[in-house]
Amino acid sequence: MVNRTPFGVAVVGGGAAGLTAAIAARRKGANVVILERMDRVGKKILATGNGRCNLSNTDLSIDNYHGANPKFAYSAFSRFDFNQTMEFFERLGVTCKVEEGGKVYPASDQASSVLDVLRHELETLEVETICGAGVKDISGSREGFVLSLGEERYIQARRVIIATGGRAAPNLGSNGSGYELAEKFGHTIIEPFPALVQLKLGAEFLKQISGIKFIGEAELLAGGRSLARAGGEILFTDYGISGPPVFCLSRTAGECLRRGEKIMLKVCLISYMTGEELDAYLYNRLQQQAHKTLAFSFVGFINKRLAPVLLRQAGIDDVNKPAGQVTAEERKRILSILQDWRFEVTGTNSWQSAQITAGGVDVRDINQKTMESRLVPGLYFAGEVMDIDGACGGYNLQWAWSSGFVAGESSARW
Repeated sequence: MVNRTPFGVAVVGGGAAGLTAAIAARRKGANVVILERMDRVGKKILATGNGRCNLSNTDLSIDNYHGANPKFAYSAFSRFDFNQTMEFFERLGVTCKVEEGGKVYPASDQASSVLDVLRHELETLEVETICGAGVKDISGSREGFVLSLGEERYIQARRVIIATGGRAAPNLGSNGSGYELAEKFGHTIIEPFPALVQLKLGAEFLKQISGIKFIGEAELLAGGRSLARAGGEILFTDYGISGPPVFCLSRTAGECLRRGEKIMLKVCLISYMTGEELDAYLYNRLQQQAHKTLAFSFVGFINKRLAPVLLRQAGIDDVNKPAGQVTAEERKRILSILQDWRFEVTGTNSWQSAQITAGGVDVRDINQKTMESRLVPGLYFAGEVMDIDGACGGYNLQWAWSSGFVAGESSARW
């Protein structure tokens, strides 16, 4: 079954980029259809920002973006910048607020409110949305393109926007299908890998400290050189380590692992003291707690489940000896673990755990001013499917809004 009158624009994928593209194209007068393979659009939006939707960041420096050519994003941000994004959502009914680190959230603290207003706008604009419509193939035709949905179902459209996302969080809709569609038209795919994801560490004692949180710093090291550093709330898990700082480091870790490099993670549990300050503090504390067992003497300073593991890692087997018997050398080793605890990074968690995809459609074959393919006129790209990804903090959603807006408007003008 084929639609008799071609749609002006068919948007493949109903995520953040696809919904924005559909709205932008429809506002320019195009007859638009959204084809979403899941049972509803916007599922991944609901999961962003821990359910609060960190929809942007006040600092849209290109330094916060990655890929073979991060500067490709400049043009989209100039067409649909931070202020225009805020105005876009304010007009839809979302009041925004700025929190620590420039992170922008809806005042409602509900990701669902962002999706609700986007869906309402689509309905108001009479954009047709077809769910359960996974696009199996796209081919050229006299009318533009024919999109195959399988089971003798076809959609004709004059222009197509591929906004299928990457491979991260496949349970929310991203399964990498957009790469196959792009490759059929001659586009190169830069090998995707998980980003903004937890790291796996090589340590036998992880189950003993799983669930322990702390505010500290994490740093990636390779060959003795520092690759990246981030601070904030960090969480030990039974497989390794998690938390916003770890997510920020995960892309760099993933790149190194793909190249076969050995990388280490340096963890600083006590980042609010200098080494000298911590040494003096430990000396005084151990003297004051001299009558207690060494492990118990740390209760009230660090997590009590962490103390025995930390002490053994410092080379102290008898963790129940009197605290007052700790030697200067042992104290030095304890200090080192507290501020320079090193683990080998053995991998990252899978696509199921990743928040974003690194890699994707090579942007060299895409017009940065329009998001149109340089290889196939009338074919456009938006969002995570391209080889552009941002740091943790609202940057990836901003890329989705900006690239989606540009692709939508450009496709409607074609």
